[in-house]
Amino acid sequence: MRHGSQVAVIIPAFDEADAIGKVIDGIPGWVDTIIVADNASRDGTGAIAEAHGAHVVHEPEPGYGAACLRGIEATSGHDIIVFMDGDYSDRGYEMHLLVDPIAGDLADMVIGSRTLGAAEAGSLTPQQRWGNWLACSLIRLFWGARYTDLGPYRAIAADSLTAICMQDRAFGWTVEMQLKAILYELRWREVPVSYFNRIGVSKISGTVRGTILAGHAIIGTIVRTALTARREKTRPEAS
Repeated sequence: MRHGSQVAVIIPAFDEADAIGKVIDGIPGWVDTIIVADNASRDGTGAIAEAHGAHVVHEPEPGYGAACLRGIEATSGHDIIVFMDGDYSDRGYEMHLLVDPIAGDLADMVIGSRTLGAAEAGSLTPQQRWGNWLACSLIRLFWGARYTDLGPYRAIAADSLTAICMQDRAFGWTVEMQLKAILYELRWREVPVSYFNRIGVSKISGTVRGTILAGHAIIGTIVRTALTARREKTRPEAS
């Protein structure tokens, strides 16, 4: 337990039977609750997760964001929520890097940056690197915020997560959270984290279709948010 904070970890998972046990077993003992949001897996991911001590919830609607939202619904009374992938590309032993700044009231949201940290050779595809660069460049252009990554390994204070009211149910989840952190003036920071080759094939960056859909969702979310913010800024006040 970190500084008396109640910590929950949410792991969205779709067909991660070969990896999910390793992910759960690697989470530090001070974590209070491990929630695996089984996103309609067909390989027994949920049963394996339960066998390793996780609380499993089921989200039949496909989508990374949908699974994360379902996981959030299963949290109760926690102070800090951590999100990590179920493919063993993130490592639980680095979780304190994300949690400690929030528990110490130094940040509201902490992003684990793979580009600032040590990424194992081949763990980040060229399209992931390029997409991250483009998305972060657009965010800097529109809002001046200097993110380096849209990494899935992240932590956020539970009250801040409630305040930003996450909506995206697909690939725009991570960038929506980071944009709302700016718009809601959360105290955010990035910390370097390690990143490893995943177990199995990525359902997003591992396919051409997934890469295109994810890229479209991420860039679309940034542009729509920027246009909405501009309209709100220029809307005349009611007399």
